[in-house]
Amino acid sequence: MSDPSPDVAGTRPAPVRGKDPAKIPGALLRYRVLAWVTGVWLLLLVVELIVKYGFGVDSLDFVPVVHGWVYFVYLIMAIDLGIRVRWPAAKFVVTLIAGTIPFLSFYVEHIRTREVKAQYGLS
Repeated sequence: MSDPSPDVAGTRPAPVRGKDPAKIPGALLRYRVLAWVTGVWLLLLVVELIVKYGFGVDSLDFVPVVHGWVYFVYLIMAIDLGIRVRWPAAKFVVTLIAGTIPFLSFYVEHIRTREVKAQYGLS
């Protein structure tokens, strides 16, 4: 029987059957773009709520709908990346919630990008 231990250098996880490590850069790029787009729309949502409830102006009613759909696509991209790089459950939850808290999506995107690039030797 073969030994299930990591490769000889012990630096990278053994490849998972059915998962192509060459697809990780594309998944990371999609996640990064959607994290930024979600963060921008979330900031617009905050502004819209301040304008609506602070000043009584109802002119930007489309912002919550757009942010909701962008956040949905962000969830799909984050799940795709997380499955490919095999994130633990806690990292998944924090990453998915990041799109609901202003400025957090930018910070978490930076941290996750740095981790994935270091783990897979991407530049």
